[in-house]
Amino acid sequence: MGRFRTRRVREPSGPSAKEFARAKRVTGKGLKPDTKHGSLLVAKFINCIMDDGKKSVAERVFYGALDIVGKRIKDAEPQKVFETAVSNVKPMVEVKSKRVGGATYQVPIEVGPKRQQSLAIRWILEAARAKKGKPMAVRLAGELMDAYKREGAAMTVRENTHRMAEANKAFAHFA
Repeated sequence: MGRFRTRRVREPSGPSAKEFARAKRVTGKGLKPDTKHGSLLVAKFINCIMDDGKKSVAERVFYGALDIVGKRIKDAEPQKVFETAVSNVKPMVEVKSKRVGGATYQVPIEVGPKRQQSLAIRWILEAARAKKGKPMAVRLAGELMDAYKREGAAMTVRENTHRMAEANKAFAHFA
């Protein structure tokens, strides 16, 4: 009769599965605002410029670019020029490949705010890095001023992305 024992079930000491499912994403949680402007966007941009962990070099490049922007555009504050440039380059829609049946369609989808920001930063930096023959601060300042005026390589990438989404809006029902 004493062969079968009932096992005691202990309550888990940690968070339950429901709590894990509702947990927010951690990405960018530890990001501190930059020391000069107190902006999270500037801190993120500097981190994206950074190569091999050399943050002081990245800061020198970024702040040097802002100084150049301040000298060339007299009527606007360099910080505002930077923020406007990033917001001008942010894409509203993009295309995503979706396989339906045997065919692959380019389906236009709206871009979330976090992805908009990361794409804008990436496109501005790629455009600045593509220009050769000048110091990075000068190239970055030129690209930021171009994006501020809604022109330049980063804006071209944004326009092309929007154009592709517009051309494929017939497949929007697959989204």
